[in-house]
Amino acid sequence: MNNDREMPLDLVGEPFAVVESDPGVFTSLVRKLGIRGIELVEVYGIEPWALDHLKPHGLIFCFLWHKDTHRAADFDDPAADTVWFANQLSDDACATHAILNVVLNCPGIDIGEDLARFKQETEQMSPVMRGLAVTNVSLFRRAHNSLARPADLRGAVNALAINTLDLEKKKEKEKRKESTKPPPAKKRKADDSKETKKEKPAASPEQEAEQSYHFIGYVPASGKVWELDGFKSGPLEVGELPTLSSSSQSADHSAETRNLWMDVVRPALRLKMDKYGGSGDDGSNIRFSLLAIVDDGYQTASDDLEYLKREKTSIEKRFDAGWDKQVDMSLWTTATGSDRNSLLSGSNAPCTAGFASKRMKRDMEILKMPQQELIDAWEDCVRNIKKAMTSIEDEMSKGLNANTEHINRTFDYEPFFKSFVTSLHSEGLLNGLLNLDENGRKRRATGSVKKGHNNG
Repeated sequence: MNNDREMPLDLVGEPFAVVESDPGVFTSLVRKLGIRGIELVEVYGIEPWALDHLKPHGLIFCFLWHKDTHRAADFDDPAADTVWFANQLSDDACATHAILNVVLNCPGIDIGEDLARFKQETEQMSPVMRGLAVTNVSLFRRAHNSLARPADLRGAVNALAINTLDLEKKKEKEKRKESTKPPPAKKRKADDSKETKKEKPAASPEQEAEQSYHFIGYVPASGKVWELDGFKSGPLEVGELPTLSSSSQSADHSAETRNLWMDVVRPALRLKMDKYGGSGDDGSNIRFSLLAIVDDGYQTASDDLEYLKREKTSIEKRFDAGWDKQVDMSLWTTATGSDRNSLLSGSNAPCTAGFASKRMKRDMEILKMPQQELIDAWEDCVRNIKKAMTSIEDEMSKGLNANTEHINRTFDYEPFFKSFVTSLHSEGLLNGLLNLDENGRKRRATGSVKKGHNNG
């Protein structure tokens, strides 16, 4: 991959840090990976009214993962060989793995040159080797860690150091035990084996208590819907897609398929939510979130505006003289005004597939319209242009807010607070703020404070 020519590949590298289950974070991640034309949005329900209109390419499900119960046994599904799937071999890398496992199975998504080359190079690899390849590509690690908080980055490095130190201590302890071990005897061996068996359960409560959030993916591919969990041995079949029409049977991610696969994945999502959802009968403690991979809202609105701009021009070319006196004057003012007309000037390159054929079909319809229908078509077009410009402004505002949140999340405030507290201490102001005397002891409450009132 081009980005890895600057830095050599290594088998360890820096660790992956924890990232938030936030649509802005995941959208930034897919763009840093070179994937274009999609974004992630949070979904607050799995019913048709809440999900189907989004026409998602795939889903990312985040839930509270329990180490002792979640890992599944190995299984062999020949149909799963057609699905690109990588095992997760690095801690806290599940966000990147979930994105790759879903997106690399979506032929309708522009994954960019780097990911296309990576997919081709790993096509014949096993899931374990693909997982190792993901870990070794510095592009993935840098893109992932660039969205983590500085405290989480330091925590990941610290956890790696502690695990390494604990492993070294364990090895030294085993060596010391072997060097001081008495001569072997059959009875003594039996006793040692019993002691060993008794020691194993002592570590299991810590493992059972270990919990963290985990990301898995759902995607339609090869005529079926799959659950892609990096901690499992392979893709898990959720169900088969309904039979498609002959014109769309070869397109797993056509508009028709993206409407149908929701009905297949919905029962599996309900089971996951029931199993890993929340505690309490009222459901107030929700421990999962659902993100949908959808078409980029700004790109869609921009293409819609470009389509309408060309339609407006085609209609105006067919008008007779004096047509401007026959249209709605408020719409005429909107179309010729200078306040928001900057979006109507110029021409943008459309990105939506099938834009040219759609535009040509509409131009043929306009050529056959009588003059009165052209007036109505022009007015409808201007109204739709107003809606498209509003959508673009909303998407720009959403992107600005996401960028502001990204800066606040990734900026390291620790040096400032450290210097601030140090300055307060050096100037003798810290004890007063902490309600301590000059010796650093807690001050007694004065008599002016009424009994029973909390001063903190």
